[in-house]
Amino acid sequence: MNHDERSSMKKGFTLFEIIMVIVILGIVAMIGTNIIAHMYEGYMRSKYINILEQKTELALEGIVNRLKYRVKSTAIVRQKGTNNTEWLNSEDLNASYNMIEWIGFDYEALQGESNGTVSIPGWSGLIDLKNPATDATQVVTPGSRLSRASETMHALSYGKVDLNASSGARDPAIIFKKNDTRTFGGFGWDWDHASDHNDTHRVYKDPAREDILIFDENLSQKGVTNLIEQYRLCRSAYALVPEGDKEKDFNLTLYYNYQPWYGDKYSDGNRSVVAEHVSSFKFLQSGNTVRIKLCIQEANATGVGFGFCKEKAVF
Repeated sequence: MNHDERSSMKKGFTLFEIIMVIVILGIVAMIGTNIIAHMYEGYMRSKYINILEQKTELALEGIVNRLKYRVKSTAIVRQKGTNNTEWLNSEDLNASYNMIEWIGFDYEALQGESNGTVSIPGWSGLIDLKNPATDATQVVTPGSRLSRASETMHALSYGKVDLNASSGARDPAIIFKKNDTRTFGGFGWDWDHASDHNDTHRVYKDPAREDILIFDENLSQKGVTNLIEQYRLCRSAYALVPEGDKEKDFNLTLYYNYQPWYGDKYSDGNRSVVAEHVSSFKFLQSGNTVRIKLCIQEANATGVGFGFCKEKAVF
């Protein structure tokens, strides 16, 4: 065998060598596939956690934006499906109280509009107690432009509420700022006693004045003997209600545009789903601060379930 023949033989591969190469390539491919699969799974996990974080943040922001305009003395909690009711700041609360309800003052109507120089509020929140026109039948609220407030209320309530007594719409309510003993019925929360709303006084605008609110019931006949200088004007109550058949997978729904001072329940209002697939909705009040915790869960494309929780404080 000459030199050239021996060189050509060395250039070939044995069957064993070929098999070893195939095995090594298979191992490398398997490792690479696992690495790619884990990278993809990590990407999907990160993606869906970010999505859940955004959903939770948006839902909490919507809740906070409503709760911060609550009339603090009106906030209650209920055990859904029962008549059990407590104040939000009660020390007797437990996990069975799963819905919040409150009356919100009409911030949008308060904003009013600018006359080109200054901004004139729709309602000022102040009563001139020394004005002779202020009595148990009506109050003078200086600095208000009540016609503008009425227009805003009418628009935001879908025509249900305004300050024009002759329009056929319902009246908003004044709630005085005071520290007297509260009752559930005083705010209209006792649905079986719709006529008992001594802390929510229905009012309408004097047709000839921008700064006079007239009570549709004489306050002296309701047992109100002293007027308070500060007030809040309210067109709606609000309720955050868990809805669904599952304890750890439910929708959180906001009810609005209903008036307890007319005997309405939250189910009489409009509704909007705040968050879907909620696994936990908790709340606690300390002083004037309310802490809200919301957890949302969801299965991603890999079939693995993820959850995200976030907490916010409302003052």
